[in-house]
Amino acid sequence: MLCFPNCKINLGLYVTRKREDGYHDIETVFYPVVPAVATDFGLYDVLEIVPADVASLHLSGLAVAGNNESNLVWKAYRLLQQHFPGIVPELSIFLHKVIPMGAGLGGGSANGAFMLRLLNDYCKLGLSDTGLAGFALQLGSDCPFFIYNTPQFAIGRGEQMTAAELDLSAYSIQLICPQVHVSTSTAFQMIKPQSAPFDLRLLHTLPVDKWRGTISNDFEAPVFQQHPVLAQIKEQLYDQGAIYASMSGSGSAIYGIFARSQRARITANVPFEVFYIP
Repeated sequence: MLCFPNCKINLGLYVTRKREDGYHDIETVFYPVVPAVATDFGLYDVLEIVPADVASLHLSGLAVAGNNESNLVWKAYRLLQQHFPGIVPELSIFLHKVIPMGAGLGGGSANGAFMLRLLNDYCKLGLSDTGLAGFALQLGSDCPFFIYNTPQFAIGRGEQMTAAELDLSAYSIQLICPQVHVSTSTAFQMIKPQSAPFDLRLLHTLPVDKWRGTISNDFEAPVFQQHPVLAQIKEQLYDQGAIYASMSGSGSAIYGIFARSQRARITANVPFEVFYIP
């Protein structure tokens, strides 16, 4: 059985409070970047499971840091095996990585969540989205988002979500993924929490051409200071017609929202990939 984990972008991202447990409270809108057909768009991972005598995880594509035991796909598999002993069988798991790590696109979280969904279907576990989201939260704060995989307004650590009435299908999205790795923990250390300047629950009432100057990503200022090339890429997107442009998550991916079929030609002094959703 095969599936294609997609990525997400953040439409606005505010860090509002440092919590006593060491985490931060945020406010953001998660928006899934999903191709209409898998072959239409290159920015997705490939996840496959097949029966096996001994469970194993096989990785290809982009290099993944850490060992297999720390991979969220493997953790998702073992989590459901523990909860459904004798029902979730031994499997060979194949993960081909395309979504860059350390880019603010949620690729690792997507992998873990899609593995839960894949096992739910393959093993006929009968878990609802709510049940799957409960397991996903044990893997990471934004993993539950990829269970629903629809626009969501998120607060807390990103795990408290309500559906957001947003649809960008009338626009084109261009994603620039530079080979710049931004540590999420380091990025949070550079942030001074403050109240959100805009209520993102109202984002659907604001035309996209009014987003610039109204919504923002709190991570941009400190991350751009460390990596000026990211600010330059964002400016190029605006210079070439982007209606709205922003860094996703804590970086380093930068996206631009354009009128349908428009795109920018980007130059940078670091290697990068460009992905385009027409």
